This record gives sequence, C-alpha cells and structure tokens, in this order.
Amino acid sequence: MWKALKPIGLVSLGTVVGIMVSLNFSAQADRTSAVQLPLPIEDLRIFSEVFGKIKSDYVEPIDDKKLIKEAINGMVSGLDPHSAFLDQEAFRELQVGTQGEFGGLGIEVGMEDGFVKVIAPIEDTPASRAGVKAGDFIIKLDDTAVRGMSLNDAVKKMRGKPKTPIRLTIMRKGEDKPLVFTLVRDVVRVKSVKAKTIEPGYAVIKVTQFQEQTGENLAQAIQQMYKENPQGLKGLVLDLRNDPGGLLNSAVAVSAAFLPKDVLVVYTDGRTEDAKMRLFATRENYLRGGPFREDYLAKLPEASKTVPMVILVNQGTASASEIVAGALQDHKRATIMGTQTFGKGSVQSIVPLNNNTAIKLTTARYFTPHGRSIQAKGIVPDIVVEDPSVSSEERGLSLREADLERHLMGDDEKPIKPEAPKPEVKLEPKPEAKAKPAVKDSDKQKSRASRREIGDKDDFQLNQAINHLKGIPVVASIKQ
Repeated sequence: MWKALKPIGLVSLGTVVGIMVSLNFSAQADRTSAVQLPLPIEDLRIFSEVFGKIKSDYVEPIDDKKLIKEAINGMVSGLDPHSAFLDQEAFRELQVGTQGEFGGLGIEVGMEDGFVKVIAPIEDTPASRAGVKAGDFIIKLDDTAVRGMSLNDAVKKMRGKPKTPIRLTIMRKGEDKPLVFTLVRDVVRVKSVKAKTIEPGYAVIKVTQFQEQTGENLAQAIQQMYKENPQGLKGLVLDLRNDPGGLLNSAVAVSAAFLPKDVLVVYTDGRTEDAKMRLFATRENYLRGGPFREDYLAKLPEASKTVPMVILVNQGTASASEIVAGALQDHKRATIMGTQTFGKGSVQSIVPLNNNTAIKLTTARYFTPHGRSIQAKGIVPDIVVEDPSVSSEERGLSLREADLERHLMGDDEKPIKPEAPKPEVKLEPKPEAKAKPAVKDSDKQKSRASRREIGDKDDFQLNQAINHLKGIPVVASIKQ
C-alpha cells in the first residue's frame, strides 16, 4: 500500500490541481489540431454504451460535460504519473506557477487508497512550518472526510484566500491516533535561489525549484558570493536536495553557469521530431525572450567555471535538478554527494487545446551527456552521505519514480510480476481515536531537516561537502 501511488497526478505546492510534481519542459505546441488517426470503432461503441447507461441509470442526473471531462482525465492520467489533462483553471495556474508564486499550503500531494497522500512539504511554506511530513495521509479537511473525494476537489478545498485557516486531520505511520494541524493559507512565494558564505572562501548556493528567473537569480547569487569573498572561492556547494525540478531551459542555464561554453548539457529522445533535442551550454538554449535579451551568464567571473564543486542530492532531487547533477557529473565538473535521486527521466510537453485547456503529455525521455537514462533509477552519488536527521522510518517512506504506478520503465528495470493479494490495511482511525483526535504541538512534528536554514552548522551533509572541498576525509555513510 505504501508504494502504490495511484496515477491521478501530483500537485506541486498544493495549488496546481493534480497536474505536476515537476515540469521538465514547458513547450507550446505549434500544431493546433491532433493528427488524424484511425479510431477504434468497437471500443468507442463500448464507451458510448457506458456513457448512455450512466446518463439513463445513474442515481442522480450527470452533466454531459462532466462525463466527457472525467473520461479525458482518465485517458490521459492512465498513461503515466506525470501526464494530465489541464482544464482552464489548472492550465492558468500552471502558467502562473512557473513564475514562482502560488496560493495555498505549500504541499505536494498524490492520491492513494482514497486518501490524499503527502509527497513532500515545500520548504518555508505553511505546510512545512506546521510539521506536515512526507508519507502523511490527509483523511479530513476541516470536517469533511477526504475518502471518496477526487484529488482535484481535495486540492481546491485546501486552497483559499490568504490568512484563512484550514484544519487537516492526518494519519501518520507509527502513530496510533490521528494528528490535527491547523494551517493558515498563504500566498506561497518560492525563492528558487539562496546563497550563503559558510566561511571565508567556501559558499553554498541552494536551488529549490527551476523557475523562469532561476538562471538569472543564480547568476546574481554567484556574483554576490564572489563579492563577499574578494580573495576568491576555494570551494562551492550547489545544494539540489529536495528540488522537485521545473523548467528545462532553467536547468540548462544552471548547468551552463559552471560548464565550458557549448558543451552538451542534455538531450531528449521521443517518437516525434519535436521530441528529439540536443541542448548545449549556449545562450540560445537557456535564454527566453529573443536574441536581444541580455545574457545574464556572460558577466559571471571566469573562476565560476573552474571553482571546485560539490553537488548535494537526495531522494527529493528530481527532474530538472537531476539534469544538472547528471551533466556536471558526466563532465567531471563536480562531485555528486548525498543519496540516490528520485529518477524522473521523462519530459512533459504542454499542448494547448481549445477553450484554454491543455494536456501535459509525456513526449520524451532525457539523457545525460554520456547517454545515461536516469528514468526510474536516478543519479547515483559519487560519495554516499546519508542525512542523520532523517530517521530510517522516514527514509523508508520516501517515494521515488520507481514507486509510482504506471511509471515509464527504466533501462535496467524488469516488469514486476503481480503479487498475491495482501490483506487490506485500513487507514481509518480506531473508534477511540475518532472520538478523541490527538492534537500535538506542531513544533514537535517538525524534523530537523524541514526546519534547516541554508548553511545550518548542524547540516551534516553540507559539512561533509565542505570537508571534501578542503581535502578532509569524508564520513561517507551514517548508520543509526
């Protein structure tokens, strides 16, 4: 059950109505109509019969548009965990979301066994501050039970005007009673780049998500680090932990900031010519806005191309952030340190349809410069360093691409034979727990990792990265 995530879609930052864990590739399709292909007449006849039976016999009248919309939803979301139909609201929010501002709770969610499952809280948002954790099951929103509610409806209920409260009742593995959190909705502004000098000559830059302005913000952060260290940097840590990804051109920009000009960053391969791309560390592949836009990477210090680097990754490093880690690893530009990444090696194209709707469709796989597909595998660190603030139980709850139902098969994967049915695990609280839900101090729910600020002196993995840059032996793995 814990690994069986239904392919209804994931919601980034609790606002993008069931449409994204991360957005690798935001492309507007040039063609406005679908290619005409032969239709499966017999299957369509069955569809027509089901449609008619629902219209005539369902306990309540159902609107035609609702039935058609849900049929399209099922057709697209049944392909893989990252494809989805975007209605007008979802499409509009996706377009706004890539700019880095969202409304809601700051939470990535999916659907499992009829409940909303927390994939991950986003750093410095109402959800992370309240202590919501990955693997939590949301069973009630205020006084409304979630079971039987669609993911889209649950997300819409979690959204609302800033400064308004909502009560989440959560079941957490290892807890006998439900936990109740009261969160205050807010406009979630994700700062995609943060930087700090750790000590003279050593700095860390953290990228939390790849948005439209990430490349430019990174360039500003690099320049700031060199201003704070006039004698130059001896070592730089690029922190991509828990970065769910984002825009492909921004991933190319971040890679290009540290790689020689014109080297290959990533290539994609799919069935159509549009899906076959080779992206290099050139302004044409990362700048948007035409040839007259200023190249924000052109003013970077030359030393940024050669400063010794460590890239920190973990199981939350996904999609566009894996492109960066894979590119710098293949070009031997940085040492990758941490734990194995998420393994999302597919590209999603946004294909606009009529009436301001769209489909987010998986159209290609991406490959590192040396031809590695990380789909369902991830980037394997050069040096494994575990985070001791994350318990073994929390690590066991962590999701990766390979755990998602209908995920694209990785190169080294073999189809899994169906297992014998297992006894159903009920998530409903025990009767006595329903009567007296436990309300715990939210501060006690927070893990040290979720509260950590950039450059925290207690950040074990960061400390090991700095040690590596100094030539000090690294503690490669911590066992609890």
